[in-house]
Amino acid sequence: MGDKKEGRVRAIDVARLAGVSRSAVSRTFTPGAYVSDATRAKVLRAAQALTYYPNAMARSLTTQRSGIVGVISADLQNPFYALTLERIGGALQGQGLAPLVLFGDETSTKAQISQILSYRVDALIVTNAVLSSRLTDTVSRMKLPVVAVNRYFPQDWITSITCDNIHAAGSVADHLHGVGSTRIALVTGKADTSSSRDREAGFLRALVERGTAPIAIETGDYSHDSGVLAGRSLLERSVAPDAVFCANDLMAMGVVDVARSEFGLRVPEDLRVAGFDNSAVGSWQSYSLTTVDQNIPQMIDLAVEIVLRQLRGEGGPTGQHLQVKGTLIVRHSTSSPI
Repeated sequence: MGDKKEGRVRAIDVARLAGVSRSAVSRTFTPGAYVSDATRAKVLRAAQALTYYPNAMARSLTTQRSGIVGVISADLQNPFYALTLERIGGALQGQGLAPLVLFGDETSTKAQISQILSYRVDALIVTNAVLSSRLTDTVSRMKLPVVAVNRYFPQDWITSITCDNIHAAGSVADHLHGVGSTRIALVTGKADTSSSRDREAGFLRALVERGTAPIAIETGDYSHDSGVLAGRSLLERSVAPDAVFCANDLMAMGVVDVARSEFGLRVPEDLRVAGFDNSAVGSWQSYSLTTVDQNIPQMIDLAVEIVLRQLRGEGGPTGQHLQVKGTLIVRHSTSSPI
């Protein structure tokens, strides 16, 4: 039987079949390690033939890296965030890295720190979560690479990647004004998020440049329920809006629903409604929501590229705020004249 357990394929077996060194096999399965294309192809063919899977624990002892990237997320009730998390996980796995999803908010800091330390994560990607000061202090001391996707953090060691929310929201204002809306209202998101503040600022600036201003501003929390509440408040006004821009699609759908069910309004014949996110549900025929696509796939590709470069010791942007261009998508909810 030899010294090899029956059925267990080792790296040395792959190396022998591929005609390469054992270290070449190790580099092939180590994210960020250099190996020539020809050698990589030989190793992968041999590994497939032998049904070989690298031992992640043994590799981590050699490389002093776990190959695990923590992904911190909070609210997954919003389908937009759930899809973002799915895409991040797929992108990391495509590069041979394992995502460790950490859920929670500022109240779950202790559990997050415990998992980061226990699993010895190599880097962090933050989506829609709010980082507590205790967590940021811990991560800073560990000198972990941290990249935020669709969220801005001011710390000079966190790289933030967002949509250009100011210009994107401004394009919505230009559109609503351009189709003839004269009583425009705004529903903002959470005040503690940079994305909501930037969307509000960009929208208001564009309206000012058109010589107008919103007739009312309501505050939501990015949920459908808050969109319903905001929409009801706006439509009960003595002078109701003829157009509403919401800082995300879920709130916009809440406005559409309350306008139809409680006020008997038609969208867009009586009320134009626009959102932000280009969520799948918003594209359904029942909503056909005008919105902004943030180009999340490009943000994720950038984030994973930055993580890989930093793990390889190649540097890359640190503490920078990188922005990708948002795209206005006009659908039926704002297209017909009032």
